[in-house]
Amino acid sequence: MTDPLTVAVPVRELVEALIRRGETIATAESVTAGLLAATLAGVPGASNVLRGGLVVYATDLKSTLAGVDAEVLAEDGPVAPRTAAQLAEGAARRCSADWGVGVTGVAGPDPQDEHSPGTVFLGVSGPGGTEVSELDISGDRWEVRLACVHAAVSGLLERLAR
Repeated sequence: MTDPLTVAVPVRELVEALIRRGETIATAESVTAGLLAATLAGVPGASNVLRGGLVVYATDLKSTLAGVDAEVLAEDGPVAPRTAAQLAEGAARRCSADWGVGVTGVAGPDPQDEHSPGTVFLGVSGPGGTEVSELDISGDRWEVRLACVHAAVSGLLERLAR
C-alpha cells in the first residue's frame, strides 16, 4: 500500500532533491504534531535525509526541546513569526541537520491567543538563513494540518531550486 500522504504532498521530489544535494532535514512541529516528519518518512529513501523531528505541541516544549527563547515565547506567544523561525533553527541545530522546518499555528476550531483557526507560521532554516511565511488556511483541523505540510514541502522545494 502506498502512503496516502506521499500522494497528497510533493514529498518524493523533496526527498530526491535532498538526496541529490547530500543534505538533511529536521522538523519542529506544533500545529502539525509530527505530520510533516511522518510524511517525509513515508518516502522510500527518507532515512538518507530525515534526521529527526520534535513534536512541540505544548508551549513549554518549544523552549525546552526546540530551543525557542523563553523571552520570544513570553513576548510574541507560541503562534508567531519569531517562534516559527526559532523552531526551524532549533530543529536543525538539535538534530544536526542542514535544513530545519518549524511550523506553529492554530488548527481550530477555536481561536488561540487572538489568532483565528488557519493562522500558521512556517519557518525554514538552512544555508542562506531563515525565512518565515505566514499562511492563512481555511478548512477543518485535518485540512489545516495537511495544508501546512504541503506548504512546508513546497516552500522548501522552492528554496532548494533558488
